[in-house]
Amino acid sequence: MILPIYIYGQPVLRKVAQDITADYPELDKLIADMWDTLAESEGIGLAAPQIGKDIRLVVIDLDVISDDLPEYKGFRNVFINAHIVEYDESKTDTSEEGCLSLPGIHERVTRPTRIHVQWLDEKMQPHDEWVEGYLARVMQHEFDHLEGKVFVDRISPLRKQLIKSKMRALLQGRVRCGYKTKMAVRK
Repeated sequence: MILPIYIYGQPVLRKVAQDITADYPELDKLIADMWDTLAESEGIGLAAPQIGKDIRLVVIDLDVISDDLPEYKGFRNVFINAHIVEYDESKTDTSEEGCLSLPGIHERVTRPTRIHVQWLDEKMQPHDEWVEGYLARVMQHEFDHLEGKVFVDRISPLRKQLIKSKMRALLQGRVRCGYKTKMAVRK
């Protein structure tokens, strides 16, 4: 089932997500719904807060960009209880990012090119590894959602000022995109 993507301004996007256990209700269905939602929205990553769940669950599909980055052919992973343990700050990269929860906004973000991550896969098997390159960027972007952050939190105050009207439009529900959304309720 395709779920609505929560748009900037929704309180769940600012909450720190909670770890879950293997007996989380209908976890397999939720993961399947997240894959369907990600495909429908033509994204490469989706975190549970983006569909209104304050749990540490992320799906990433880099196979969709494997024509440009062939090393990610077949890469489709689920990350449960994902945490970044350490950032290797010795080398960074600045690239443009966008987000399904902030449609129409794209900004250059500087991030470390290598991170140490821990997570559980769909079978609840633990993983602990250093990840680098484009996958490290995508993981940082998605795992930020689990910490109540969005990518515009990582841009300069000047850039934030320059996109202020776009951010306000999102808060007011003035959004155009090709997927189902759930806007923030403003009083």
